[in-house]
Amino acid sequence: MIDRYSRRLSGATLSALLLLAGLPRAAEAATAIQPSAERRLSFNDGWRFFKGEAQGAERPDFQDSHWTPTPLPHDWAIEGPFDPQINPHTGALPISGTGWYRKYFTIPATSKDRFFSIEFDGAMSNARVWVNGHELGGRPYGYIGFAFDLTPYLHFGGQENVVAVRVTPEERSSRWYPGAGIYRNVWLDVTGPVHVGHWGTYVTTPEVSDEKATVTVKTEVRNESGHPAEITLQTSVLDPSGKIVARTNRALAPTTDSAAVGPHATRVVTSNLTVSHPQRWDIDHPYLYSLVSEVMDANKKVLDRYVTPFGIRTIAFDKGKGFLLNGRAVKIQGVCDHHDLGALGAAVNRRATERQLQILRGAGVNAIRTSHNPPSPELLEFCDRMGFVVMDESFDMWRRPKVPNGYSKYFDEWSERDVRDMVHRDRNHPSIIMYSIGNEIPEQGSPDGGAMAKRLVDFFHQEDPTRPTTSAFNNPDGAIKNGLAAAVDLVGVNYRPWQYEKIQNDHPDWIVYGSETASCVSSRGVYHLPIEKYEKHPSLQLSSYDIIAPPWAYCPDVEFFYQDKLPSVAGEFVWTGFDYIGEPTPYFGGRGANTTDWPSRSSYFGFIDLAGFPKDRYYLYQSVWTKKPMVHVLPHWNWQGREGQAIPVMAYTNSEEVELFLNGKSLGRKKRFSEPVGIPVGQNASQDRKFTSKYRLEWQVPYQPGTLKAVAYQDGKQVAVDEIRTAGAPARVKLTPDRAAIQADGDDLSFVTVRIEDKDGNLCPMSDNLVKFNVTGAGSIRAVDNGNAATVEPFHADHRKAFSGLALLIISSQKGQAGKIHVTGTSEGLAEGTTEITTRR
Repeated sequence: MIDRYSRRLSGATLSALLLLAGLPRAAEAATAIQPSAERRLSFNDGWRFFKGEAQGAERPDFQDSHWTPTPLPHDWAIEGPFDPQINPHTGALPISGTGWYRKYFTIPATSKDRFFSIEFDGAMSNARVWVNGHELGGRPYGYIGFAFDLTPYLHFGGQENVVAVRVTPEERSSRWYPGAGIYRNVWLDVTGPVHVGHWGTYVTTPEVSDEKATVTVKTEVRNESGHPAEITLQTSVLDPSGKIVARTNRALAPTTDSAAVGPHATRVVTSNLTVSHPQRWDIDHPYLYSLVSEVMDANKKVLDRYVTPFGIRTIAFDKGKGFLLNGRAVKIQGVCDHHDLGALGAAVNRRATERQLQILRGAGVNAIRTSHNPPSPELLEFCDRMGFVVMDESFDMWRRPKVPNGYSKYFDEWSERDVRDMVHRDRNHPSIIMYSIGNEIPEQGSPDGGAMAKRLVDFFHQEDPTRPTTSAFNNPDGAIKNGLAAAVDLVGVNYRPWQYEKIQNDHPDWIVYGSETASCVSSRGVYHLPIEKYEKHPSLQLSSYDIIAPPWAYCPDVEFFYQDKLPSVAGEFVWTGFDYIGEPTPYFGGRGANTTDWPSRSSYFGFIDLAGFPKDRYYLYQSVWTKKPMVHVLPHWNWQGREGQAIPVMAYTNSEEVELFLNGKSLGRKKRFSEPVGIPVGQNASQDRKFTSKYRLEWQVPYQPGTLKAVAYQDGKQVAVDEIRTAGAPARVKLTPDRAAIQADGDDLSFVTVRIEDKDGNLCPMSDNLVKFNVTGAGSIRAVDNGNAATVEPFHADHRKAFSGLALLIISSQKGQAGKIHVTGTSEGLAEGTTEITTRR
C-alpha cells in the first residue's frame, strides 16, 4: 500500500567535489528521475543554494558551480548570526533578503507520455518558479502549498532540465520567526494522461454508527489527453493491515455524456461506500483507514493510484456540552504553537515534529492550534496518527496590517485562493475539527469586519461544509458589535475568561471557547526570591514559580478556574506549548547593541522550553489535564547562603493529598484544593491584583541542604513521588539519547539530553558549563540548544553551554550509511560523557 505521506527515494545527488573545485558541472551530477508505480517522488535532494541576488539565475545556462549543495527542506536564517539590529520579534535572525535554489534532473525518453508537476509544501516567501527558463508562476504566502505543471517545458532522454526558485522574504513581514527559504518538502508528481487531480479526493463520513459507516468520496478525475476517456474509477477502503473493507466501481463511458471525462477536462465523481462495524478515530484510538482511488482503462489496467488516509468519526459542538467527539463530551486541552522546531529553525523535520507532539501528550495535551497559519502536512499527519485534534488556522491579518510587509499586502488578491487551497489540502485529516479565519484580526473594530468575515467563512463552507469556522478574538466586544463574531460558527476568546459567561448569556446559541489563554512566562529552572510580579528581571530570565504574565494575560490558574466553573465552554488553547524563536516578551528592546534587553531573542511563553525540556508549568497543566497519579515539587534545592530562610515550595498534583519531607522529616500533609495559594495577577484578572488558586499546594520551608521529597496519596495509599536533592559541585557530563536507533535516511534524528551532574548523579541546577561535542561514524551534528531565551550562541555548532544544568545535542543520520554513531561530550574539569546511536537502513 502506498502512503502518500512517506518520504520517497530520489536519484543521485550533485557532485559536491566538482562544485567546490569550480569545474563545469558533469552530466552525471543531475538527479535521474525514474518514474515507477509511485506517483509521488521526493524532490528534496540535489539542490544548490545561493544567498543573494543572481541576475539570470532562472536561465538553464546560468553558471552555478560555486553555489552551495543544499538538500531541502532548508531554512537559511537559522544559521544566523544573531544581530541586535534585526527585529527581536523575528528572533534577531536574518530572515529577509533574496535566495536562489537550482536543481538539475533528467527524465528517460520512455516517460514522454507521462505528466509531471512540482509541488511545494511551502516556501518562505514570495516564491517564483522556473523550469528550463520558463516561468511557471509564484506564491507570496509562505505557509501555503502550491504546485505547477512542468510537462510542456520538459526535455526527455539525456537532455537535462533545470528548476530554479527565487524567494524574497521581507523584513518586518512577520510578528514571530518565520524562517527563510524552501523550508518545507518538495515533491515531483508523475502521472499518466488520466489521473486523480492535485488534492483530488474529498472523503466524508456522513453516517456513523457502531454497525456501519457511510463513506462518501468526491474524486476529481483529470483527463489531460485530447480525446474523451473511457475509464473506470475503482474506490476501495483499506484497514491498517491492508485488508479491503469496502469497494465500489464507477464506469465513465464516453457514450454517456453525463459521465464522460472530456479532453483536457476534470470530472468530479461521487462514490458511496459502506464500512461494517467501523473502528472510530478518536483521541485515545487514532484509527486510520486508507482510501485507494484507482483509475483504470477499459482493460482494467490501472492508470493511476492515489491514496488518501482518513478516519471515521463524528464531531459536533453543543452549547451545553462543548465539543463532542463521537458523541462524547471532550474538553479541549490545547496549545497554540508556532511552526519553528527550535534549533532546527523552520525547516520541516518529521522526527522533530513527532517529538514535539510526544512531549505535549505527556502534559495531557489533546489539541493543537496552528498559530497563525496553515501548518506543514507532516504536523497534520502526526496529529492524525497520534490522536490530537486541530484548529487549522489561515491568517494572522487581513487587509489591515500588523506589520508593514505582512499578509495584508496580498489579502485582496490571494485570500480566496489561499483559503480554497488550504481546505483542499487539509480536509481529509480526521484530526481537524475547526478552521480559523484569522487571529486577533484588526478588523474586529472595523465597520466592514463582519462582511469580510462572512466572505472567508463562505469559502470554507463551500469547500468543506462538515467543519465549523472560528476566529480568535482579543476584542470580542468589537467583534460582536460589527457582526464578525456572528459570522463564524464558534466564538474564540483570547485572554478574557471572565467574559465567557456574559457572552454565553447574551448569545445563548453561541459556542464559546478559549482560543488563546494564559501567556504565562518563565525560564526553566530559574527562581527569583522574593516571588515577584511581572517585571523585567535584569538577568533576562523570568521566574519559574509560574506567577508572571504580561499585562494582557494571566497565569494558568485563572483559566482553570473559569473552565471548571463553565463546563459548557469547549476548552482552551494555551499560549504556548513550546517556546519559539522571536517575541521575547517582555524584553522587546533588542535593537541597538547597548540595549539592556539584548540578547533576549526567543519567547518565554511555552511550558516547554525551546530545546524541548519541560518547565515547572508543564507539570501544573499535567496536574489538571491527566489522571495518572503524579506530583511535581519545585524549586530546586540549592540555596547556599540562605540557610534557615524560608523558601516557598510548591507542589502540583492530581492526587488527593501531598506530604512534604525535608531530610526525612515530614513537614505536613495538604489536601488538594484545601489550602488555596495566593498568587499575584494583573488588574485585568483581579481588581486587587490578587488571585487565590486551588490548583497548587505551598509550604514555607526553612532552607537546609539535603533532600526535599513530595509524596502523593490517593485513598490513603502512596501513588507518586518526586524529590529534589541539593547538588554538589559539577563532576560529570551525562549524555542520554531519546532514541538509541534511528533510520539511515539522512533525515532521522536522535535528541541527546546533556546533563551536568555531581558525583552522585544529581542535576546541578545552576550549572552553565561549556560542553564540546565530538561525533564520529554514521552521523553528524545537526544542531545544539539549551533552552536559554537570552543567548546568541549559534544553533549550528559543536559546543553549547548548559542552561540550568541542561543542554541538547541533535544528531542526524547520514543517508544510506548504516552503522554506529559515537558521541562524546567533554567539559573542562568534568568527566566526559559518551553514548552510541545505531543507524539502520
